[in-house]
Amino acid sequence: MNDDPAPRGPVLDDGQFRRLAAYGEEEHAVAGRDLYASGDDSYDFFLLVGATVDIVRDATAIEPERLIYQGGPGDFLGELNLLTGQHVYLTARVVSAGTVVRIGAAMLRRALAEQVDIADILVEAFRERREVIGAAAGNALQLVGRPDAADTLDLRTYVTQMLLPHSWLDAASDPGRSLMRLAGLGEDELPAAMVNRTVLRRATPRSVAEVLGLTYRADGRPVDLVVVGAGPAGLAAAVYGASEGLVTVLLDRTGLGGQAAKSARIENYLGFPHGISGENLTRLAMVQALKFGVRIHSPCAVTGLDLSDDRRPAVLLEDGARIQCRAVIAATGAHYRRLDIPRWTNFERTGCIRYAATELDARGYENQPVTVVGGANSAGQAALSLAAHGATVNLIIRGARIGSRMSSYLTDRIQAHPRIRVHTRSMVRELAGDDTLTSIVAERSGGRQDRLDCRALFCFIGADPVSGWLTGVAKDTDGFVLTDSRLPAGSPGKPLPFETTAPRIFAVGDLRSGSTKRVATAVGDGASAVSSVHAALASD
Repeated sequence: MNDDPAPRGPVLDDGQFRRLAAYGEEEHAVAGRDLYASGDDSYDFFLLVGATVDIVRDATAIEPERLIYQGGPGDFLGELNLLTGQHVYLTARVVSAGTVVRIGAAMLRRALAEQVDIADILVEAFRERREVIGAAAGNALQLVGRPDAADTLDLRTYVTQMLLPHSWLDAASDPGRSLMRLAGLGEDELPAAMVNRTVLRRATPRSVAEVLGLTYRADGRPVDLVVVGAGPAGLAAAVYGASEGLVTVLLDRTGLGGQAAKSARIENYLGFPHGISGENLTRLAMVQALKFGVRIHSPCAVTGLDLSDDRRPAVLLEDGARIQCRAVIAATGAHYRRLDIPRWTNFERTGCIRYAATELDARGYENQPVTVVGGANSAGQAALSLAAHGATVNLIIRGARIGSRMSSYLTDRIQAHPRIRVHTRSMVRELAGDDTLTSIVAERSGGRQDRLDCRALFCFIGADPVSGWLTGVAKDTDGFVLTDSRLPAGSPGKPLPFETTAPRIFAVGDLRSGSTKRVATAVGDGASAVSSVHAALASD
């Protein structure tokens, strides 16, 4: 085994190494050969029998080539992009000739399915390597922009959710200005991304995903199940579907985790006595889904359904592509509501209005006054998270009591926290400031108005269902999708649990009419709907 300090993490014992080698083909690797190189569309998994290989990050505009780690006999090469399909961003160069075992993508998936102990080791190693390599190889994807701009925050949130190794540079910093000068970037072209020497001006999650190979690409394999929406319900449906043998594709318009990913801390989710952030819960679910072979594509916008074939529905994508499958689980949830206040859009564009209070969102507001609007758990979690980061928080609640829609464990902490001031029976009426927010006006039910200092407003006032793409499916008056017992009278046949008015189209999570808006309930919906999918497919 190689003794060099390398991000190897979990290792295979001799027996596991031999069992895994049976899935591949031996070949001789000569010194100087690249087993794979930065920019390749894909690569194979390698077991190192006798060869020694350097893993290097190519030179960038501002840094020379860098050795990330060295693998020797007994090691294996690969990390999370073997499962995500992301384009290669590191080069594997043979430095000492020897035998290697090459295992292609299909055989690696087979090994992960058949060899449970090996699968656990590989997936954990891939995850750990992504974290360690990400810190060392972040310059393979460089982002530069203004930290308070909404489009910059959207881009940084996306690459963080997707566990993409990257480095971030503030456009106002010396390194940021240096990168902009070398790349010929102007202020009006931010945010920008540099990927394998390609410069993306006014970069978006979509443009970055396209360059990295994370958007949907048909590969010829038949698809059993398409899950649309990658919040807790969708991730659970994908995990259970793939783990039970269904070829599963997971699509999401923006990123992973849905509204749950924006929760600073979830403390009443079973199995996490110390709580867990929505972001970390999403990461764990993503790795679990990849382990079972789920093909995840994001951002990938779905625009409609083709229901002309009762047994083979098709999901229609924004770019004109279609994915024909045997069943669809809709889990697109809901999007946040906005307050009808003058200049809301302006401050939203400059990043002063936000709909999440993650670690990334809270940065920069230490010792600053902020406002949280909303009376449910998400607002309470945001207020506590921001206060924990040192912000002074005004919590604006329209109702008469803080505890009417918020869990008691949150209300107790909020009322005892010296940095949080609660304003009940209140509404935000005015936003003030030039390009950045400086204050708000809160109006009480009796008409009294208070001007409160404010550098950012975090809005959690409910959401509307994202159901417009579900053509040919019955919905209630608010746009939530009707399923099973809630279907209109006279609907044909006996619907399965979570089934809509369209055969083999199921709806789960916050999207479903009558659902309970809780993470655990959404996960249960997603898992349970897969049982209905199996029942529907049994007639094929």
